[in-house]
Amino acid sequence: MDQKSQDYPLSEVPQAARKSFGSLVVVLLGFTFFTATMFAGGRIGAAFPLWPDLVAIIVTGNLLLGAYVAVLGMIGARTGLNTALLSRFSFGRIGAKLPDLLLGFTQIGWYGWGTATMAVVLLRLVGMDAETHSTLAYALMILFGLAFCWTAYIGYRGLEMLSVVSVPLMILLLAISLWIAVGDGGGGQGLMAIQPGEALGIGTAITMVFGTFVSGGTQATNWTRFAASPSQAVWASLIAFFIGNGLMIATGALGALVYQQPDIVDVLVIQGLTMLGIVMLFLNLWTTQDNTIYNFSAVGCTGFATENRRLVTIIGAAIGTVLALLRIDLHLIPFLLLLGTFIPPIGGVIMADYLVKRRGSYPPVATADLPDFNKAGLAGYVVGCLAAYFSPGIPPLIGIIVAILVYIVVDRILTARDTPATSSQ
Repeated sequence: MDQKSQDYPLSEVPQAARKSFGSLVVVLLGFTFFTATMFAGGRIGAAFPLWPDLVAIIVTGNLLLGAYVAVLGMIGARTGLNTALLSRFSFGRIGAKLPDLLLGFTQIGWYGWGTATMAVVLLRLVGMDAETHSTLAYALMILFGLAFCWTAYIGYRGLEMLSVVSVPLMILLLAISLWIAVGDGGGGQGLMAIQPGEALGIGTAITMVFGTFVSGGTQATNWTRFAASPSQAVWASLIAFFIGNGLMIATGALGALVYQQPDIVDVLVIQGLTMLGIVMLFLNLWTTQDNTIYNFSAVGCTGFATENRRLVTIIGAAIGTVLALLRIDLHLIPFLLLLGTFIPPIGGVIMADYLVKRRGSYPPVATADLPDFNKAGLAGYVVGCLAAYFSPGIPPLIGIIVAILVYIVVDRILTARDTPATSSQ
């Protein structure tokens, strides 16, 4: 099997195969331009006044997300490894199956959500109800489930080709929607005067902002490993996950604030952008769906020890399509809150292992002597999840910090325990 044609699923990306900064930015922006993010923004926009609450939540949530992804992105660029291979170091050869399973499931879940949403919303935009026309809705889900994986099947090059075309178009469509919303809201003063119609906690809102892309962000190394330098990976991650994701949240939030309608599709209809809405929805979902299933293929190749990434891509798309048919799209907000709680500690463990324990250097993955289980990594993840779930405040941030601290403490305890036995031999 030609690893190059399969995007190096089981090895480091060589320097000769690295991509340009512009290429990396458009691929990551295509990933973060996601309809679900606008839906989440809509829920937040309907619950908070514009200033200072809404602005502070959007900036804080996306800054945390951008910083988190930037650190992981830098690690991916330095090592040339994807998230699944990095997990082998931080969790152990067998222990890595845990984050593989979690990350793989979340990506398949997102693929199912996007596939179902495309079918349901398309029918709504043309005046049809998915429940009434269920046979047509299911047929569209199967069609989109198969179609969306095409560019991911090609690999990084396919993702890049689609994003180069779609990202500028989506930016233009978002700008038009924002311009209309500001005008309909009465300008700056009018927006300030609008009072929210729903209730939502600030911690929950920030978790939703973080949670929309924390699973994808944790796997951003799948693309930043192609960066020509660590600094390019950091800046590309910040542009995509702080600015790009922030733009999506802001668009959904502003539409909800002005029209008191958290559903971005209904907002587009109110604005008279039905046809543009169909175009934006299709491009928006496609550029995320292919990245999502590409993530799954990277995890799947490592989990099943196969270099046939394209076959894993097709299998993942099939599973995601089944989830779409089961209507996973009806459970978005609980899904986001779970992601914001249980995924960030994985990134915290990877950071602690690479930056603290390994001091910023990994041996070649093919020759590395790795234990079956990295006890410090597993302990950091479990305690990080518990802290995020039960502690007040911002669960994603708490989970990351606790996972890092627990990893460091447990690793030092284990090292100190094993040192005397080693030195006495």
